[in-house]
Amino acid sequence: MTYPIIDASAVRLALGKGSARVDILKDIDLAIGAGETVALLGPSGSGKSSLMAVLSGLERADGGRIDIDGLDFGKLDEDALAAARRGRIGIILQAFHLLPTMTALENVAVPLELAGAADAFPRAQAELEAVGLGHRLDHYPSQLSGGEQQRVAIARATASRPAILFADEPTGNLDGATGGAIMDLLFDRQRETGATLLVITHDPVLAARCARIVEMRDGAIISDRQAA
Repeated sequence: MTYPIIDASAVRLALGKGSARVDILKDIDLAIGAGETVALLGPSGSGKSSLMAVLSGLERADGGRIDIDGLDFGKLDEDALAAARRGRIGIILQAFHLLPTMTALENVAVPLELAGAADAFPRAQAELEAVGLGHRLDHYPSQLSGGEQQRVAIARATASRPAILFADEPTGNLDGATGGAIMDLLFDRQRETGATLLVITHDPVLAARCARIVEMRDGAIISDRQAA
């Protein structure tokens, strides 16, 4: 492994208190090297999406330590955490979360603008061309297929060249053929940008496309292995 760009130790997360307490994450230890492709595999309710949420800074852990690209996320306030995510972390979700009133180009460019990029629109156009949507720049999400919308979401996630990409069930809303094409594209973009890729999935076939598989059950890591 290269240096751990994700380094989590004894991470805990729970909901409720007392007799109503439910442990979501149970003393998670996980180190992921820069440039690795890792699948977080497990059934629904195993804690994998919750782990992604705390590793990406979208949710606070109740205990433990989380270092992301050299930063201790537990020591950052909300503003500093948002600033740390910007340009460092890209997230692709099962639901595409595109803004319906914006074109494909605007959906990619506006986050770059908000981050202070002076060349937001040219960069967004280049990123959309890279995912095969150069001919759909001015189309709104409602005018795009599910696969095309996920391509926009990938372009949005990679446009700022983040060090880490999180993809949570990225093919969950797509048919098999479209989902396969989207994963081909996602791995292509990972190789071209050199980002670390963490794929959250319940599908062993999809997980096997990553170099490493971390399997979860009931909020704990039960296996951490290289893919065959």
